[in-house]
Amino acid sequence: MNAKERFRIWMERLAEEDPLRRELEQMAGDDRAIEDSFYRDIEFGTAGLRGICGAGTNRMNVLTVGRATRGIAEYILESGLDTGRGVVIAYDCRYHSREFSELAAEILAGSGIRVWLFPDMRPTPEMSFAIRRLGAVSGINMTASHNPKEYNGYKVYWEDGAQISGSVSDGMLAKIKAHDLFDEFPRMPLAEAVEEGLCCMLDADMDDAYLEYVSSLSMRPDEELDLTVPIVYTPLNGAGFVPVTRLMRERGFSAFRVVPEQSEPDPEFATVGYPNPEDPKAFALAEKLGRSCGAEVLIATDPDSDRMAVEIADKKGGFRWLNGNQTGALLIAYMAESMKQAGKLSGKQAMIKSIVTGDMGAAICRSYGIDVFEALTGFKNICARIPRLEAEGYHIFFSYEESIGCAPGSDIRDKDGICAAMLIAEMAAFYRKKGMDLADALEELYRNYGHYAEKQVSVVLEGAAGAARIGKIMDMFRREKPRQFGSLRVKEIIDYIDGYQDIPASNVMKYIFEDGSWFALRPSGTEPKIKFYYYAVSADPDTSARAVDAMVREVQEMADSAE
Repeated sequence: MNAKERFRIWMERLAEEDPLRRELEQMAGDDRAIEDSFYRDIEFGTAGLRGICGAGTNRMNVLTVGRATRGIAEYILESGLDTGRGVVIAYDCRYHSREFSELAAEILAGSGIRVWLFPDMRPTPEMSFAIRRLGAVSGINMTASHNPKEYNGYKVYWEDGAQISGSVSDGMLAKIKAHDLFDEFPRMPLAEAVEEGLCCMLDADMDDAYLEYVSSLSMRPDEELDLTVPIVYTPLNGAGFVPVTRLMRERGFSAFRVVPEQSEPDPEFATVGYPNPEDPKAFALAEKLGRSCGAEVLIATDPDSDRMAVEIADKKGGFRWLNGNQTGALLIAYMAESMKQAGKLSGKQAMIKSIVTGDMGAAICRSYGIDVFEALTGFKNICARIPRLEAEGYHIFFSYEESIGCAPGSDIRDKDGICAAMLIAEMAAFYRKKGMDLADALEELYRNYGHYAEKQVSVVLEGAAGAARIGKIMDMFRREKPRQFGSLRVKEIIDYIDGYQDIPASNVMKYIFEDGSWFALRPSGTEPKIKFYYYAVSADPDTSARAVDAMVREVQEMADSAE
């Protein structure tokens, strides 16, 4: 069935007063819009759904959310688990997030499954924490994380507090696909579900428990910190404002300030546009406030607060953005040294990173006797390694990936931007007490471990044509397996398409050169992009930077030639 046929069916099935029907009427005659909205079913991919809100099979709307929830409800009912344990549901500030969360709650309750519902937006890491604290069967968070305002998403978690993967994800997908979007589902009105005890509203006790856990991961006592360090924070109009400001207030940071224009929820993200702290442009207002108050550190979390990014004063009156590899290395070094001095770095310690994350953090870990493990991109894959490592007697020290996501400890099985923000502030206060700042600390790491250079190139290719183009690029690198790029000679090619060592199969390729530099490429799991990752290390920063530039030039030329 093609896009136009699907469009016609929706026009026939939707009532005239339905808002989705009105969207279709505006779409009529626009072949490009119809194709993009209906050329496929929205993919149940990286731990759930994510896409543009609107009418269509390739969109986030009440029909696609309803079908997904019904499939997940059936999977839970057939799993044999106690449905009284419940499903935790949270949401962020985006358009339709509350509507979708209440719809999911009503469908689950209508299926006889208990629901734990947050009454207002909460950060993703708190939702993950709540699953484990309550002993829930599953969790759902309505969020598109860092995507633009047009998007929303549907993240699904299992009883371990991690995003679904493997047999659970496959089982849920099979149940979802068994239903038509227009099937009637059992649904209990929210007020009735509350009255019947099938929907329980979570309160401040869960907030207190989560923040108590975050505070327990502090590395240094107050007497070793300069709590007057000037810090500016922006939640980018998302869920981080309340928990981060509370943590900073309770810890006693006296020069902590929040960007006022970005403190309140705003689904338009009017002052930032693209609410992704992985993009330095998201720091524009934080930089403005930072310059006015002499801030040494700027911190930003994305709308659902799983991601956290940092900018540091550059000693020239401006600020320098740190990528996820640099931030991860700083945190790893700070935590490892703190734990070593406190006598807590004992036994088997493990750090987990993604296969496209740089090697600096791994080098630091090994110098402290911490074992390093790799996983596929995405925290669902990183966290999937935790139970097995714990069963082998490991203590999980740290987990992270280059896309500004990290999780100190192991009790929260997802990225935790709230905890990361707390540790960044503490680290800045610790180094200030020593007469240093984070720039000094990073330079010290480069002197000790080498100058790591890197670059990520993301090529956006939207729609059906874009998806086909991404496939052609991956196929060409996989088929031709070039052994040389300009003067760079390939030492090893790792193709993860059928799995590699103990890492499951994935559409990723990695080329390692004789000088130790390497690049990897993969399609994004959440956006219409193909991503390239480039890394090099040398005792000299200019040498490693030139190596990265050479890789980018040669590899992108090959990618552009794909037919």
